[in-house]
Amino acid sequence: MSTHGLTTHHREDLLARLADSRRSTDELFTIVRPEAIYDRPIPERHRILFYIGHLEAFDWNLLGRGAFGLPAFNESFDKLFAFGIDPVGGGLPDDLPTAWPTVEATRAYGDQVRRALDERLVTERDMDEARLADYVNVAIEHRLMHAETLAYMLHQLGHDRKLPQPQAAAPAGRPVPGRLIEIPAGTATLGRKRGSGFGWDNEFEEHAVRVPAFAVDELPVTNGQFLKFMKAGGYDNRGLWAADDWEWRSKHDVRHPAFWAQRGQEWMYVGMFDEVALPPDWPVYVSLAEARAYTNWAGRSLLTEAQFHRAAFGTPEGSERVYPWGEVVPGARHGNFDFDRWDPSPVGAYGAGDSAFGVAELVGNGWEWTQSRFEPFKGFEAFPFYPGYSANFFDGLHYVMKGGSARTASCMLRGSFRNWFQAHYPYVYAKFRGVWNG
Repeated sequence: MSTHGLTTHHREDLLARLADSRRSTDELFTIVRPEAIYDRPIPERHRILFYIGHLEAFDWNLLGRGAFGLPAFNESFDKLFAFGIDPVGGGLPDDLPTAWPTVEATRAYGDQVRRALDERLVTERDMDEARLADYVNVAIEHRLMHAETLAYMLHQLGHDRKLPQPQAAAPAGRPVPGRLIEIPAGTATLGRKRGSGFGWDNEFEEHAVRVPAFAVDELPVTNGQFLKFMKAGGYDNRGLWAADDWEWRSKHDVRHPAFWAQRGQEWMYVGMFDEVALPPDWPVYVSLAEARAYTNWAGRSLLTEAQFHRAAFGTPEGSERVYPWGEVVPGARHGNFDFDRWDPSPVGAYGAGDSAFGVAELVGNGWEWTQSRFEPFKGFEAFPFYPGYSANFFDGLHYVMKGGSARTASCMLRGSFRNWFQAHYPYVYAKFRGVWNG
């Protein structure tokens, strides 16, 4: 056992988790046919090749150069692959494939990064245990986040540009529409207590919020329900849309969810590897703008972050749970998450994952949009080694999402974890449900 660094057991656990996270992203890139590696499936994002280099450059800049002070061996790649894109104002990248290195050079860089970091992580004895654990956990969860966001990107890549992967059959759901469930007034605990384990800077500090009574849909809104909104002229009714949402809808001529395609008179769901007739009982994946328009049409509103916590983790007795279903660690019977499937499952298919109030699917099968802007909690302190992770997005343009999708790693299903996206980004695996505030 080390007296200065991590205990042998803790170090081995972190290294094993880091190796597992690498396998998750390595396997994802094998889906892409070689001729598609320089494609840009989402106009607002980098080419696919960038992300092969980015995951390693991030680890190197964070751990190799940042934590350990190791000398650079390819400074140009350290910079080239450092930052992704979060476009504001419609700006799009205009680079050409020829501006990027070869796949071979990019992978060789990554291999060298991994060898150097693994050697140092095994031998490091000088860093404070908690500090090093934070660094490594950031590397692990950053990579696992990309394992999900890369799935969003590859979902938009043409089916002929990908190699199909097997997928288990979806379980049966429950009748749609579901009930409207009354949630009594009570306290919701948001955030995470310092010293209770790893969390990102925006998860702190833990605090209690008093939540008035409300009623919430038992199940997320489905494709079938959203189709009724479309047929009722929802995309043409300006009165249902906030001004900036309507401007976005009009500018881009948005007339249906990004995951749908019309073939003749039939609507199809565009899955990761094929198209299927639109499953009416799958959750609809939409932007926040579309979710807001639907809830206006339905006479509802969206959950706030505090309401989500109350519905997900609260109990009629007043106590709170670690997960909606209790204290048991997340498992396959609790929901569609942890890379279980490539596409959604029918809503309400995992009854073992219901909350104490009977609200289904608050974790898994799609992130849950909230109407809460992504803002710091009182006591927020940016990571000194990653100051822009959260703070760069406290801009009023990003909104909190909770829960997790089929491609969300189980370690990020903790109640304090907060995801966020802009209101007009349509490629996220994000669902929603209606709330009635009386």
